[in-house]
Amino acid sequence: MGKEPVPLSEADKERVFRKATSALPKWYGDSFSAGMTDAELTIALEAVLGIWGGSFGPDKMDIIHQGSGLKIWGGWHMVNHVTEPPLFKGKQTLAMARLIYGIANPDDQQLTLF
Repeated sequence: MGKEPVPLSEADKERVFRKATSALPKWYGDSFSAGMTDAELTIALEAVLGIWGGSFGPDKMDIIHQGSGLKIWGGWHMVNHVTEPPLFKGKQTLAMARLIYGIANPDDQQLTLF
């Protein structure tokens, strides 16, 4: 039997995201400084997340990811992707990738404040 779900801290959620998307800076890091449109970032994340994948081990978080829908699940228990909502999905995944990896959106006409 798996462990009971434990609420995740923001640091845990960031760890899940970084682990699931660890190939993004390796494969697409050269594009970060010029920025990526939502369409470009979506294609990159779909490639990185793949059809289906994940990781789990003793004293490690259970992480599941799916390129379709840009979904990422995670927890300190055996995650049930059928009954549990993903931690990140769709636009949330795009926004987190921009935040974590500092990827600007060249389509965003908002001027920077600094």
